[in-house]
Amino acid sequence: MSEQPRRPRKPGKPYRRPQKDPVRMLAFEALRAVDERDAYANLVLPPLLRKAREKEGPEKFDARDAALATELVYGTLRRQGTYDAIIADCVDRPLREVDPPVLDVLSLGVHQLLGTRIPSHAAVSASVELARVVLGDGRAKFVNAVLRKVARDDLDGWLERVAPPYDEDPEDHLAVVHSHPRWVVSALWDSLGGGRAGIEELLAADNERPEVTLVARPGRATREELLGEEAAVPGRWSPYAVRLSEGGEPGAVEAVREGRAGVQDEGSQLVALALANAPLDGPDRRWLDGCAGPGGKAALLGALAAERGAFLLASEKQPHRAGLVARALDGNPGPYQVIAADGTRPAWRPGSFDRVLVDVPCTGLGALRRRPEARWRRRPEDLDGFAPLQRGLLRGALEAVRAGGVVAYATCSPHLAETRAVVTDVLKQHPGTELLDARPLLPGVPGLGEGPDVQLWPHVHGTDAMYLALLRRTS
Repeated sequence: MSEQPRRPRKPGKPYRRPQKDPVRMLAFEALRAVDERDAYANLVLPPLLRKAREKEGPEKFDARDAALATELVYGTLRRQGTYDAIIADCVDRPLREVDPPVLDVLSLGVHQLLGTRIPSHAAVSASVELARVVLGDGRAKFVNAVLRKVARDDLDGWLERVAPPYDEDPEDHLAVVHSHPRWVVSALWDSLGGGRAGIEELLAADNERPEVTLVARPGRATREELLGEEAAVPGRWSPYAVRLSEGGEPGAVEAVREGRAGVQDEGSQLVALALANAPLDGPDRRWLDGCAGPGGKAALLGALAAERGAFLLASEKQPHRAGLVARALDGNPGPYQVIAADGTRPAWRPGSFDRVLVDVPCTGLGALRRRPEARWRRRPEDLDGFAPLQRGLLRGALEAVRAGGVVAYATCSPHLAETRAVVTDVLKQHPGTELLDARPLLPGVPGLGEGPDVQLWPHVHGTDAMYLALLRRTS
């Protein structure tokens, strides 16, 4: 068989092999893991960055590379709803028909164009080059065409174009402008109690990068020790809190590596402190953390209990999470025990404890700063799944505490269906229980409302939106 003659090459630019950009490749890889495996960025990104720092040669990350990759991933996830609306205006098909990997490259590009100081030409060029590497030349042309349309205006101009007017549809306007699902906007607005300024401030706070907050575990580390670290400043409200300004790395802090301190939001610290300082009638010897995973509150409670000679039982239903609790409590100076048990089917006798904490599973709408992808995964119907568990855990906690003892019901969600509705329903079933005013147990913290329960807010307190209700068994 004779050899076919070669087709002559068309005139034009010679073929150029696409150039890999390690930072944008890593950001793309993280976004694909979030989309394909329902992973969380705060769990996926650290090992990817660690691996990149350990490489040799041109792909080895320095601090600036890591900071840019982190901004690209979190910024893209936080503004996903806004960017989807803009991209939808620039393509000739429904967004659901755009392949997810293509949409990830587009979203990364739009964030560089509208959410960073990267020059437009560099943002488009880098995104098209990424598309050539991960998608191929054909789809790279599509990415190029879309991003050039996006580059014609700035973010304010695009929002004016794609967001409905506030006066016509307030919730949909806020949903597009602040990149939250409409139902989340509505739920948060209800929890705040109305008013445009408050909800705008809260939604904007959800899209800001949160500071890293450390806790100095009493008897094991001091705040003064942590303040000796670079970029460390005191917390706002907790006497054990230290904030790391931008660029601060918890893993570089010796006390954190040794378990004497930990990473813990200040709102979480305040919940544990409020329970520890709540007034009791009678002895103060046995404490229970009934939903202890992954162990942050348990470690602080264990240290506080040790100062009083009290025993802490830390219970967590999932065995692997119980292992995380054991790791967090390792080295605690006082007596404690970690078990894998279900708080709705107690492994202890009724009335066994003086203080009980139940930080119940929830939608996590109070921690959207830290887990921005959660806003897109949650659905209103998820509330129906959590409701029986939340009520069951609070009932179990009230049965576990003795008469005169105190229960703290906490959740990292401000949704009224997960906070006051749960407490009100369970109180009706336990007439021998009273609500305590939690506000005096958070001294110096402003904006705590009318009580007796407490709702913290990112835009007011700089914390996650933690909810706390304190209940005392009277009989």
